[in-house]
Amino acid sequence: MNFSKGIKLGLYAATLLVMACSTSKNKTVTQENIDKSSINNIISPTTKPNIVVVLCDDLGYSDVGFNGSKDIKTPALDALATHGTIFSSAYAPHPFCGPSRTGIMTGRYAHQIGAQFNLPPNSETIGEGVALSETFISKVLKNAGYSTGLMGKWHLGAVEKYHPNNRGFDDFYGFLGGGHNYHPEEYKAKYTAAKERGAKVIFEYLLPLEHNGKEVTNDNEYLTDVLSDQGVRFIKESAQKENPFFLFMSYNAPHTPLEAKKEDLDMFSNIKNKDRRTYAAMVYAVDRGVQKIVETLKSTGEYENTLIVFLSDNGGRPDKGATNYPLKEGKGSVYEGGYRVPMFFHWAGVVPSGKKFNDPISALDLYPTFAKLADAKIPNDKVLSGKNIWEKFITNKKTHQNDNIFSMRHRNGYSDVGVRNGDWKAVKAYQQQWKLFNITKDISETNNLSSEHPEILEKLVKDAEAWSKSHTQPLWWHDKKTGIEWKKNHMPHFDETFKID
Repeated sequence: MNFSKGIKLGLYAATLLVMACSTSKNKTVTQENIDKSSINNIISPTTKPNIVVVLCDDLGYSDVGFNGSKDIKTPALDALATHGTIFSSAYAPHPFCGPSRTGIMTGRYAHQIGAQFNLPPNSETIGEGVALSETFISKVLKNAGYSTGLMGKWHLGAVEKYHPNNRGFDDFYGFLGGGHNYHPEEYKAKYTAAKERGAKVIFEYLLPLEHNGKEVTNDNEYLTDVLSDQGVRFIKESAQKENPFFLFMSYNAPHTPLEAKKEDLDMFSNIKNKDRRTYAAMVYAVDRGVQKIVETLKSTGEYENTLIVFLSDNGGRPDKGATNYPLKEGKGSVYEGGYRVPMFFHWAGVVPSGKKFNDPISALDLYPTFAKLADAKIPNDKVLSGKNIWEKFITNKKTHQNDNIFSMRHRNGYSDVGVRNGDWKAVKAYQQQWKLFNITKDISETNNLSSEHPEILEKLVKDAEAWSKSHTQPLWWHDKKTGIEWKKNHMPHFDETFKID
């Protein structure tokens, strides 16, 4: 670790130690002793923390131990969650990968900038990407003096101007598309065969990985392990510098194709369903990577000053081995299973240990919250959909009191909508009538209360309609057919979406 950084870190740790000792003989910071002590240094840390985001792809709500999984082992994640704060009502910005990641990077709903659909496979052929007018959180942190690294999936534009290195990341190792195969001996052979056939466009899941724009040849292990090792490398390199770092571990696991290492599969031989067993092994590989990252943070002296955030980009796919219990449905849905995700914060001595935070939050909140912790300047003209939740989170206050958290998924000729405000959630799905749920009491969305509380339903629907007026037409669609049908059907037909029958 850099010497001057070590001095700052030592002073910071000493401050936390004094705070902890003044409140309790137990040095673990809990919500209770934070509330009793002076929390100024926690609300506004004097040292900029490192920030590590671990984002899974299509991970089910109940597919990690800390959220109730019985058959998938996630010891590293569970340890962090147990000594951090679990968010029981955390929402991704969208029930699909691309728009969700757009929301995380921009702090805005993707619908507001024309990115409400996934970019199509091999999006380099259309040359589209998330608008350059949007300043990514990576750029904000870089401008604040952070070293910035992204390992894994991008899915926000595959041509040079949209490249991660041009959107605020100093160090990018991974792939630009929406997914990738996992076994290098297989995807490299298929890529070579396609080149030899003279294929002009080769499926993006087979393309070579890259490091800062250059093809790599050191990806000779299972992909998840390669990405984890690159995260370890980035931490070791960053620890030698005086400035803090932002590491975005953008895993593609457990997104399809379902591919796992034999030794990981053997660990889950008790799971009889093949898809579930492979899926479990893929999640475990991520957990193994997180353990490496934690060990590296500790060995480099960075652990005590690092905020670790874990979440999924949307709900899991039950048809591909995932579970979202007790939530309804899964990926792609505006019911809870589509975009309510497992999530926790961990920062030793700062984030309350052993707690659950039940107030709803959105991954859109990460952008302004990270900027606050980094003492970073957000551009004056930057529009944000999320909010800085840090102070209210730390002091155990409601972060989104009277705020709406929205979700929208477009289908062929119509749109599904979900809007939550506090205990209440309104849902319009599959061209059915609007429904109303007390989501606090009815997490599985089984008891429609629209007739009992029509005034609440009407208010939520009107709020969602007002939100829709900020949307723009899509700049792309996940396939040509959808784009043709969209234009043919004169979508989005919001005049029909927000009718209450």
